[in-house]
Amino acid sequence: MEIFIFILLLWYGGLFFQSFFLHRYSAHQVFTMSKTMERITFVLTWVFQGPSYLSAYGYGIMHRMHHAFTDTEKDPHSPSYDASLFAMMWKTKTIYHDINEQRIEVDQRFVKNVPQWKSFDQIASSYLSRIFWILSYLIFFLLFATSWWQWLLFPLTFLMAPIHGAIINWFGHIYGYENYKMKNTSKNLFPFDFLMMGEGYHNNHHKYSSNANFGVKWHEIDVTFLIIKILDILGFIKLKKA
Repeated sequence: MEIFIFILLLWYGGLFFQSFFLHRYSAHQVFTMSKTMERITFVLTWVFQGPSYLSAYGYGIMHRMHHAFTDTEKDPHSPSYDASLFAMMWKTKTIYHDINEQRIEVDQRFVKNVPQWKSFDQIASSYLSRIFWILSYLIFFLLFATSWWQWLLFPLTFLMAPIHGAIINWFGHIYGYENYKMKNTSKNLFPFDFLMMGEGYHNNHHKYSSNANFGVKWHEIDVTFLIIKILDILGFIKLKKA
């Protein structure tokens, strides 16, 4: 039981901070927060993403490029231009690292106001940090795994962020339904997005990328947006008008 709870905590905790901080704040800036709150969120993203930690800078720029070049040769991740899921994931990883380590020149329109904390990112993205988290997860499994097959879940613990990205960037452009006819292949994966906390409403998001709420129809409940609304009411963040 402990292993399942742990997996769920890592899945939804990491997913929330990827959606809330990296996607809706860093890339789209649908809300604002104080510098102190931003730094706290950097740390919480590291805590919940652990060994698959993603930099807000690298993620934010790459995602803006995805919206600007969706389903073209310049798209950092598109099933239309990648031979397989794994080829797309490898290409995404390469572009992300090239951006994050500033090995390639990036159009300044993609860089504007993207949050960056270089000193923290160097620590959180280091091999030492990733090994620390993997060893911590290993110890947890050694203490609480009660059957051999539970160890089959162990790789999930350090591959959460890539899996989250693959679900949206690959499957979210192949399977699902469309509320809006777009000049791209974006789809809504689920009528109610229980798995991706609202990120699965990908077609809606491509239509209204500046809207904090990815749900459009009554059944499209965006759980991340509900949490954002609560944080806005409590004064931790300030939602912008769509």
